Order: sequence, then C-alpha cells, then structure tokens
Amino acid sequence: MTEYPRVDERFRMVERQIAARGIHNPRILSVLRQVPRHVFIPQPYDQSAYDDNPLPIGNGQTISQPYIVALMTDLLDPQPEDRILEIGAGSGYQAAILASLAARVITIERIPAVADLARSNLEMLGIGNATVIVGDGTLGHPADSPYNGIIITAATPEIPKPLLDQLDDGGQLVAPVGDREIQELVRIEKTGGRFVEKRYGSVRFVPLIGAYGWEEGNA
Repeated sequence: MTEYPRVDERFRMVERQIAARGIHNPRILSVLRQVPRHVFIPQPYDQSAYDDNPLPIGNGQTISQPYIVALMTDLLDPQPEDRILEIGAGSGYQAAILASLAARVITIERIPAVADLARSNLEMLGIGNATVIVGDGTLGHPADSPYNGIIITAATPEIPKPLLDQLDDGGQLVAPVGDREIQELVRIEKTGGRFVEKRYGSVRFVPLIGAYGWEEGNA
C-alpha cells in the first residue's frame, strides 16, 4: 500500500473522540491526524478504523480504541529528545504515534507473527526510529535503558520491577494495572528514586504475558 486516504475520517476522529474528551496537546493531536490508523488494522476491520472501538489484529490481539491511545500518549507526554520503551507492539500503531513524537522507540512484542506485522507496518510508513524486538516485555530491554518513558499496552497485575528499574529519573510509566477482566490506567513518575502514582479510571486490555505478568495458560 502506497497511498493513505481517509484524511477526513482522521480529522473527525480527532475532533469528536479525542479533543472533545479533553485531550488538547497540539503535538499529539497533530500526529493522530497524520498517522493512518487503518493501515494498522487487517481487513475487513479496517473499515471501522476510525470508530472509537478496539479492533482485532489477529493472534488474539487487539488495537486499542483511538481515545485510549491518545490518553496514554498524553499521560506519557513524550518529548522530542526522549527514548521510549513500549511493551506490547501489537500492529505498531502506538509505536508509530510515539515515534512521531520522540527521538527513539523500542517496542517489544512476544508473538513473532505480530512483531512481523508491526515491523512491516512501520517500514511501510517509513518510520525509521522505532525498533521492534521479539521477547518477554515484562523484562524490558536493559541494553537501551534508562528510558524517559515506558508504556505498557497490555493488562498487568502489577508494574514489573525490571521496568521500574529501567525508567530514568524524572520519567513516566503508563500502564493498565489490575486483574484479567478490568484494570485501572496508572501513571507512575520516578523522582529521586521514588515512585509517585496517579490513577485515571477503568480500562480493559488483553493480558500481559511474561515472567512478571500473567502466565500464558492462565491468561
């Protein structure tokens, strides 16, 4: 695919689903207007790409609804010089948003076929500052730490300790924390080696599988 129409749909999505619900960061709104969400969603679900719903992307995984992507990005508040770690690449949409706002993005995906999908989508859009790694995201990626921001896009019973260790001082971590059915969106700020937590309401994500997440058989 070399053409990415549906610009009007993206603008309506941003106006009605995101800006109207209180997200006003101009950098984030601009990127959401630019990145073609439908590219990251397989047929026939791509027809609903700009509705305010999560959608299946295969292998039991989903792409989050646009408002949740915008909200988590707003809470993370990535800056142009930042290095960001994402846990759960999915089809690559969140990574594409982050890569348009930060200097570098490392995104970890445990399912090889899903990682391939994310990598292909990012390459198709010419996004060169996002790297997709196959592995256990709950362990993070120490080689490129510390990170200015970490975002977990799957439900975790608690924040994995390796990720807290890899967060830079002054950095933010955003994650859905709770049980397998319902979670709360949490932002943690690391300041002077201490962690300050705030909560932002109920969400629902697929489970985070790994050494510091859910066991695969129990997910």
